[in-house]
Amino acid sequence: MSISQFPPSASPSPASSSRLLASSSPSPSPASSSSSMRLWRPAAQRNLRNQWSKLSTCRQQWVAACSGGRAHATSLVNSYLSQKYIPMMEFGVLCDMFDIKKKALKKLFMQQSSYRIKLLSSYKEMVAVVVEMVNASRSLRCYMKTSSGSLIQFSGSNEDSNDAGDCGGIHVFNFWNVSAFEAMAEELVDMFKREIMLKRLLIMELASLSCEEVPQPVKLSWSAELYNGEFDDLSNCSLYSIEVAEPILPRLKEDNLVISFVSQTNQPTAEILQMYLTTWLAEVNIDTHRMDEILAMVGEEIRVTF
Repeated sequence: MSISQFPPSASPSPASSSRLLASSSPSPSPASSSSSMRLWRPAAQRNLRNQWSKLSTCRQQWVAACSGGRAHATSLVNSYLSQKYIPMMEFGVLCDMFDIKKKALKKLFMQQSSYRIKLLSSYKEMVAVVVEMVNASRSLRCYMKTSSGSLIQFSGSNEDSNDAGDCGGIHVFNFWNVSAFEAMAEELVDMFKREIMLKRLLIMELASLSCEEVPQPVKLSWSAELYNGEFDDLSNCSLYSIEVAEPILPRLKEDNLVISFVSQTNQPTAEILQMYLTTWLAEVNIDTHRMDEILAMVGEEIRVTF
């Protein structure tokens, strides 16, 4: 999986970044100086605004789905730990109630199963957000629609092999060409692609929790599909390897190292479970400052406030 390299922490200001991108942009071709350029630019501007608005909306949807997932994960962990500790607990005046411990374990087991389903549902929502982000990032180019006859129209698909969708690399608004917007989108989306695979690893561990007193389903393997159609969604995001027939292993943005270790026990300690929840909350692959910076720079260029 291709992982973008993050820029140094001392990132340039929006204005300086615009000048930098402008200086590296190719000079317009003779063809782009014709009437086709005047027709292409408004359509390209509308498309870029639409796609970047989708990316901004997806970010908000991710936050909601991620927050819900952590709430379900926390409740699942609490139900699991309660089941684990009930046999050692003193029930006081309730100890004479018939099968009180057995009934409590059954109730907690049902809660854990319910939270497991909700956690997987939240994961499905997060994957759907990443799929939408990937699709938006791949739709930044604007192509001439040749089948429209004399009426000039533009589309998101290439009908002419000679049409690169960027009108010869000209600036769409003030400083940036389409390739510059694509580079920004790729950097932004790659954060979420890395994070969704780390979330998948955590979910796989949490969904496999079981107690000796109340056995759960067998431990999930990395190659198992967590919901119907998951592998199709991951393939659309280039997160599924056909060669090994399983999802791409998680990577950390700082060192690009693959996380390949998966625990061999369904009974991790409370400390390990707390680390899982903390890692979920931290979103270590998403650089919030850089993400805000990208959206601010793009917003300044396309004259939209995200």
